[in-house]
Amino acid sequence: MVSVTTLMSLAIATLIVAAFPVVLYRMTRTRFAIKPREVILGVAVFALFAMVIERALHGFMLSNPTTSAWLMNPAVFVVYGALAAGICEEVGRFLAMKWLISREPDSLTRPGPGLGLGIGHGGAEAWLVGVLVQVQWIVYAVLANQGSLDAHFESAPVEAVARIHMVLATLSPVSALIFVVERASAFVFQIGFSALMWQLLRERSRHALGVLIAAHALVGLPAALFQARLIPLLAADAVYLVLGVVVAVTLVRYYRSANTH
Repeated sequence: MVSVTTLMSLAIATLIVAAFPVVLYRMTRTRFAIKPREVILGVAVFALFAMVIERALHGFMLSNPTTSAWLMNPAVFVVYGALAAGICEEVGRFLAMKWLISREPDSLTRPGPGLGLGIGHGGAEAWLVGVLVQVQWIVYAVLANQGSLDAHFESAPVEAVARIHMVLATLSPVSALIFVVERASAFVFQIGFSALMWQLLRERSRHALGVLIAAHALVGLPAALFQARLIPLLAADAVYLVLGVVVAVTLVRYYRSANTH
């Protein structure tokens, strides 16, 4: 059984995460002249480069006997995990921004497109990786409380059903709070990556892509270390909470300053 308090906490947390991109877009679209095309482009980049290309890369690396053997080494796994997301997502972000600049050269005169792309990219991640997955677990919890979960998965392997029960047994209001911290941090990071790359492109930097791949990889290190079981989840989330606050404050100052020029 999943308690009513836990279910309510999960539902509230899911609504909060779902609201992040919507609220921020409505708050900033007029002030920074953000166009719907910029947000849609950010959504498309995450959907293609993170959900399709990056996952295909993971599938290949884990199914290939040689590369899967390499990934058994924790150090190799951490480096690969940190770099894979950085390369896939930042190449996609770079190509999208270059395409936008080629279609609208005047867009480089304003900071809004970077924010719009970040909201789209981060919003897609919040919904596809966060909201939809969390809604699924809430549905599973309701089915479990009704005693119909096993019947719902009667054709699934016993091991898979057992894993679902194990996850449901760990759910609590604390897990809802952790979910909000993780998704909020990820959302802020995606906006930060987009803002940084857009600013570097505005400055005609030749190192924009390399800088962003390195930055993304560094931010991904705590998650990769946790997945390799080298640090506990609490430590990784603590790093993301602190770093997320720092990035959020920096972004607010940057866009306030940009809006006054």
